[in-house]
Amino acid sequence: MTDNVVPLFKDPSTDTVTAASPTPAPAAAGTDHPVRVWKRTASGVRTAVTSERTKTAARLVARHGMYVIGGTRITAKRTWDGRTGSRYERMIRAAEAAGNWEEAKEWEDRLQRFRSGRHHRRMDLLKAPQDAVKSVAYGTGLTVGGLLLLGIVLAIANKDASWILAPITAVIDAIAAIVHIGTVVWGPAVTVGPWLALLALWGVGRQRQTAPQWALPAQQRDDSGAPITPSIVVTALRDLGIAPMRKAIKEMGDAGAAMLGPIRIAGCGVEVDATLPSGVSTKEVQERRRKLAENLGRHEHEVFITLPAAARTVRLWIADSGALDEPIGPSPLVTDTKTAANYKTGKAPWGQDLRGDVAALSLYQRMLLITGLSNQGKTAALRALALWAALDKTVEFRIADLKGVGDWNMFDGLATTLIQGPTDDHVIQATEMVEELVAEMERRIQMPPGTVFTPLIGIVDEAQVAFMCPAVGDDKRPYGGSKATSRYFMAVRKIHNQGRAVDVLLWEGTQDPTDQNLPKLVREGAHTRVSLVLGTESQARMALGDKAVDGGAAPHLLRQDLDKGTVVVASGGITIPAGQTSITVRTHYLDDEQAAEVADRAKALRDGITTTHTVDHGPALDPLADILTVLGTEPRVLTQDVLKRLTALNAKAYGGWSFIDLKRVLDGTPAAPYKSDGRMTIARERVARLLANRPDDGSASAAE
Repeated sequence: MTDNVVPLFKDPSTDTVTAASPTPAPAAAGTDHPVRVWKRTASGVRTAVTSERTKTAARLVARHGMYVIGGTRITAKRTWDGRTGSRYERMIRAAEAAGNWEEAKEWEDRLQRFRSGRHHRRMDLLKAPQDAVKSVAYGTGLTVGGLLLLGIVLAIANKDASWILAPITAVIDAIAAIVHIGTVVWGPAVTVGPWLALLALWGVGRQRQTAPQWALPAQQRDDSGAPITPSIVVTALRDLGIAPMRKAIKEMGDAGAAMLGPIRIAGCGVEVDATLPSGVSTKEVQERRRKLAENLGRHEHEVFITLPAAARTVRLWIADSGALDEPIGPSPLVTDTKTAANYKTGKAPWGQDLRGDVAALSLYQRMLLITGLSNQGKTAALRALALWAALDKTVEFRIADLKGVGDWNMFDGLATTLIQGPTDDHVIQATEMVEELVAEMERRIQMPPGTVFTPLIGIVDEAQVAFMCPAVGDDKRPYGGSKATSRYFMAVRKIHNQGRAVDVLLWEGTQDPTDQNLPKLVREGAHTRVSLVLGTESQARMALGDKAVDGGAAPHLLRQDLDKGTVVVASGGITIPAGQTSITVRTHYLDDEQAAEVADRAKALRDGITTTHTVDHGPALDPLADILTVLGTEPRVLTQDVLKRLTALNAKAYGGWSFIDLKRVLDGTPAAPYKSDGRMTIARERVARLLANRPDDGSASAAE
């Protein structure tokens, strides 16, 4: 066969015939050399492992797995904190580290109360089995007896003795049915229950974003937020674009490390002091806040620059990446039902500063203005201060809410006046309320020196509605506006000028400030000026003043909707870092239900207040008749003496009267004031004649 023939080869030089080497047979189809097979396999595996689909799948598995693990860790920590005193011990250590011994003592007292309560609960558990056995025995006996009694009644009614056991039989059948349903449901519940628990843990982890950055999708990954180290801080300062600093750092033998103090943990971030080289001012660094933040791998709102006591030193506070986007927790007004307030010496626990320290605001004899864009938490922040002050039973409130959606409903029964609504009629009532505050202020001013007054706080929320009101009164004076004829504007100015001395205060809340809806004289009359997020720097200057904005206050740099409840405060009533003109505070949020609970505690401190929803002017006044009364039997009296006597007769009505008011009543009549011996005088006979000839309904018009 041809397949077995071996070809011969003859060598010409030797005439030797040899068999030719057989040609290797071609490899069978589908086979290859092992080395090449291994290489192709390794290449395929490498391609599969490094492909974007594989990476995406790995991130997906890792991300959701870490959500479950992180959710488990967070839930376990919450459970541990709730069952033990670890949270209190942690707060004690933090207070001791900060040197705040009073706060440490307070947390130690809370820890002691927690341990005492836990001990009592455990002792109750020891007695629980005995109590349970007794309760079961008593309950069983009463139930069986009751069912037998019911059966006897049914047997008598039906004249059949078999009905005696019918109720007991029905109960037994019901129990059997429940057990049957339980056996049917138990299997699926056991199967589904662990998965539901796993889903709940996953939800907690996803909400708190416990997955690492590398496991997130590409559009959500943020490679910034690396831990702050000395080299990162020095490099960030070197690259600020300040030539003397860059040169000095390069010439330092330790690459600039001598500039820095120790990096300390401070709240939800770290804090470090940097001593600037000669020739570099602290203002130059403050003006480059955004660039410094970006050099540190942070957003601008996550880096703050303050000036400590040491000269030529800046203190940098650098937040953990994303930490400022997390809530700060509930208000002490909610968590501690025994919280008390003292208007004169206390401070309202309003929130936390950016370092995580408690931010408390003194309200004593301070007018307050809070403004910001709509729906950013203005009313909630203002209401939280009022709720704290309400826990001092000596404080009286008169409130006008010109939004009228029920944000201040919980003060019904707590405030003596509560006006709610956005119409012109509500503005008129609010104006009259503020004018009543003016009258009370002027009455107090006339009291003997040394008289102690109880605090009276007037609150006008959405005050821009009052300033923009077009209504005009019967006396041709507008209610709104910013002219000297404006009733609301002038009443506010009077309180700002003199109210503080006699504890008559006015708090106003406005939104989106302009020169029209927030006049300059009004905003500059507030001792405490607060701003939420605003749209422009010019609005920030209106809200806080030029000095605060020039010193670094920047509510216009806050993020709308993301920084709800975050306020910038310029006030002597709050602790502000040295060298700063303002402080940023993340306020506690109290929802309507929580606010109502605090208000109920405040109401319990009082004997009972009847809230009026319109301004009570009392009985109709008759100024002409009152003038005749104070003239007595004297033929004529000096106008200044008439004014004093009217005030003594009715301080609430006439305490704020001037000669112009007196002249308005009598001018154009035969009883008008006239000069006698160079002094303005009112004649009794003329007033009596005018009163006798007046129409029967004249009192009403005269009162107006």
